[in-house]
Amino acid sequence: MVTKTDKVEEFPNEAPLYRSCATSEVNERLLRTVEGYAESRAEIENRTARVLDAQVALRTGCTQIPVVVHVVYRNATENIANSQIDSQISVLNADFRATNADKASTPTAFQALIGDARVTFKLATTDPDGNPTDGITRTSTTTTPFNSDTDNVKSAATGGADAWPSDRYLNLWVCGNLRSGSGQSLLGYAQFPGGPTATDGVVVIHSGFGTTGTAAAPFKLGRTATHEIGHWLNLRHIWGDDGTGCSGSDFVADTPNQGGPNYGTPTFPSSSCSNGPNGDLFMNYMDYTDDTAMFMFTGGQADRMQAALDGPRSSIGVSGPCLGKPVKEFVKDQPKDGVKDFPKDGAKDIPRPYGELSQG
Repeated sequence: MVTKTDKVEEFPNEAPLYRSCATSEVNERLLRTVEGYAESRAEIENRTARVLDAQVALRTGCTQIPVVVHVVYRNATENIANSQIDSQISVLNADFRATNADKASTPTAFQALIGDARVTFKLATTDPDGNPTDGITRTSTTTTPFNSDTDNVKSAATGGADAWPSDRYLNLWVCGNLRSGSGQSLLGYAQFPGGPTATDGVVVIHSGFGTTGTAAAPFKLGRTATHEIGHWLNLRHIWGDDGTGCSGSDFVADTPNQGGPNYGTPTFPSSSCSNGPNGDLFMNYMDYTDDTAMFMFTGGQADRMQAALDGPRSSIGVSGPCLGKPVKEFVKDQPKDGVKDFPKDGAKDIPRPYGELSQG
């Protein structure tokens, strides 16, 4: 396992030196402060287990998700160009369909694990009122920093931009100077399914967004949004969010047990938790490596994301063949709640209380 070798400090620049994500921290905050969230998360996990145990998929083919990108900027640099946004959408479409060229760098021992999530993304063409849109909103602000603990980028009242209805759109906020509740610089964060609708979506710092414009190494290949949208579709960090221990779980069977996050660009094999000879799956999008070092989801992760689309995300997107048919020809799959009649004793217990998650 590759760890950070320099001391932890407040980064002098807006962007962190190493990948940082506050999704687990946000989850813990919602567990403490939002009534009914813990119960919602528990039901989502039990339902996910029932769907995966039954080996059923209520959606076939691919699901295309409409995206609205809320650009919240303090200056011209942060007001990123449409071309930078387009580059990010292209990355997402390649990564979630496993058509990215760099997946060929996956070690031979892990090649068979590569999974096609069967999800694509497109900037919205119609706004919530039915008017034509390019799927981009732009908001000038004087607010700094934006903070995962307050979600202030997600509200016009606090200097950000209000979400579009989260049952119809993936809200993706792009901003500068993004911090965690503890003050650490962030690349981004997401909200798991089951949380408040007004804050549902993904936040990414502009210098970690897309592949052109202000995107900067080592986070200039668009993988921060891939990582965070993985969370939005109910994926956990690959090491199970138990710090550096070996007892956590990401609830995915085909990802090796791993002792904490990997950083930078590890060399294969990199072992932890007695997981040799192949070691950690550090090239997975849900680890903390640099953009050039992450390039795959597993089949198990793809199934888990599909379970989210069958359940808590069932209202979003249109599904159809994975052959590029026009969106207007896609149809919704039914039924949305097809697992509601599964036997209750088929539900798995949640492997670990959600309140025990560490930051990440």
